[in-house]
Amino acid sequence: MKKPLALFFPLYTTTLLMLLGSGLLTTYISLRLSAINVSGAMIGAIIAANYIGLVIGGKVGHILIARVGHIRAYVSCSGIITAAVLGHGLTDIIPVWVVLRLIIGLCMMVQYMVLESWLNDQAEANQRGVVFGFYMVASYLGMSLGQVVLMLNSDLGVSTLIVIALCFALCLVPIALTTRTNVGHMSPAPMELKFFIRAIPKVLAITLVIGMVVGSFYGMAPIYTSQQSLTTQQTGLFMALAIFAGLLAQFPLSWLSDRYNRNMLMRINAILLALTALPLALFSHISFPLLLGIGFIVSLMQFTLYPLVVALANDMIEPERRVSLSACLLMAFGVGACIGPLAVGALIQPLGGNILYAFFALCGAGIVALSRTSKKEEETQMAVDAPVPHIAMPDSLSSSPLSPALNPAFDEQMIQDTMPAPENVVEPVIGETNEEPVEEEEESKYPPQGADPEVDTGLQRAFTLLEDSVSENSVAEETTEKKN
Repeated sequence: MKKPLALFFPLYTTTLLMLLGSGLLTTYISLRLSAINVSGAMIGAIIAANYIGLVIGGKVGHILIARVGHIRAYVSCSGIITAAVLGHGLTDIIPVWVVLRLIIGLCMMVQYMVLESWLNDQAEANQRGVVFGFYMVASYLGMSLGQVVLMLNSDLGVSTLIVIALCFALCLVPIALTTRTNVGHMSPAPMELKFFIRAIPKVLAITLVIGMVVGSFYGMAPIYTSQQSLTTQQTGLFMALAIFAGLLAQFPLSWLSDRYNRNMLMRINAILLALTALPLALFSHISFPLLLGIGFIVSLMQFTLYPLVVALANDMIEPERRVSLSACLLMAFGVGACIGPLAVGALIQPLGGNILYAFFALCGAGIVALSRTSKKEEETQMAVDAPVPHIAMPDSLSSSPLSPALNPAFDEQMIQDTMPAPENVVEPVIGETNEEPVEEEEESKYPPQGADPEVDTGLQRAFTLLEDSVSENSVAEETTEKKN
């Protein structure tokens, strides 16, 4: 356990700082817009723009990483995000904020893809579960700590934006300081949407509904707390506990998922989500301690649904299609995460903040209805190797289409076959160098990222010229002495 943590500590640190900034920014924007009396529909549009960017970024990320490499892609996106965060403090024009959130979502998806493909490439096959477990902890912990920062700094002015920008600026330091890495390029998995709509229509529909729940929670829960007359510090505590519940729920869920029927577990979780959300939907005002307790339980239920539906979907699909399945699940989740904030935002103005948890209860009932299948149907739908071992994972707002490649249940050759390397990568030609062929074969076929100490950089060239100058002077002096 210590070895993966030590080996990937820079990447986990980067993930924690990145999610700290992201979690703080999402809550800050909701509270800031609510404070200046922006309509709920417009707030929902801004939150939805972020998720649209995440979905688009899944395609853009493959192109960008293939063109400039992992490190340059990550550093450039981090710079764009830092500038976009500070851009929120320059203007209060809402359409500009919509564009900024879309850009941030797109760039963050590229960052997720860089981190996860890096982890996948460097991790041993028998370490993938542990590696991804630490990645999940760093993701949820980062989002929770973002809410803690909001508790310590309750100012909704430019100072909070500066803190967020600092997080996104600092998160690129461990990546930028890496002198050499040979992360393999990964091409996009084929999008077989028509096949999956025919094969698992209910699972895709459930994924869309779960996306509506999670997307509306991140964007609209701060609006709900502000209508409950909570202070900024209290809102930060509420959000921090809710997100931390998502982390705590993953470990017992993994144990249960490997031992009991996953469809039944998902149905039970959805029923509990609907029941626990009802008190917050029915009572207009509730005491703060009770609000924290009920909100914590609701979050335990809602953050267990996405990992369960992913595991269930993989049980129903053949191994060779599972990586492409992840892209379709991400699309369904992203579409739902766009619809949820828009729907709740449009209803929250006339009906009040309680509509958020009424929406959760309604979505829970919808998941129960969609997950109803006969025992015979379940047996015919399962793949030959079902059930696939469950792996703890963050929701797809903290993950990319590459996350299934980290699943230890997936055969590594199958992953490489499904997501092959680009054909335009130039193989190193051994004959052009003076090195031994054996040493050249050990080098990766992918060009190294970052500063290669063996490359003749500007400083090295200047040092070489200086050495040549010194040697020439020495030769001249020796010649002069001989003549004398």
